[in-house]
Amino acid sequence: MSSAPENLPAVRPGAIVLARHGEPAISRKVMLTAGGYREFWAKYEELGLRPGQTPPAALMKQIAEAGVVISSVRNRSIESVIALSRGREFQREAIFVEAPLPPPNWPDFVRMSPKVWGFVARIWWWFFDHHEGQETRREAEARADQAAAMLEGLAASGQDVVVLAHGFFNYMVGRSLRRRGWRLAANQGWKYWSTRRFERR
Repeated sequence: MSSAPENLPAVRPGAIVLARHGEPAISRKVMLTAGGYREFWAKYEELGLRPGQTPPAALMKQIAEAGVVISSVRNRSIESVIALSRGREFQREAIFVEAPLPPPNWPDFVRMSPKVWGFVARIWWWFFDHHEGQETRREAEARADQAAAMLEGLAASGQDVVVLAHGFFNYMVGRSLRRRGWRLAANQGWKYWSTRRFERR
């Protein structure tokens, strides 16, 4: 009976690609009060993609070659994978939904665009713990750590993993991956369809 071979080379982990979804089917060319932004964000969370978009070929290639493809459970993420994947199976995971964006309770004479409100709400949530009973920063960081551990486990066998999720929570997962020894090998920024590729050091 032969013994198991020794000193086999370790399998190099696959890459982890965190991608942002495509552009949602909602206009940002409006000026809103804080209450209006709450309504806007609630709709944003429910909607799918704006029709007529052309997903980037490079991301389609990454998905075609990945061992595992994951979306969050939000429609804009699911529809992004469907547009990119040409019918392949993928996982839907609630752990990758976006961190909440409740705006500060400013008076109605303050009217700003959704982009500015999103920035302000993120600052208030991140630095001042403004969460209005939703997920706190500490809770979201714990969720990001869990998501990073899950992705690390999936990539351990050598297969690449692609996630179609959300801009800021992807950033949080990326922070957790870097703490675990992964390096940011390629970065396309924060625009729709953009990717951030992590490789093990």
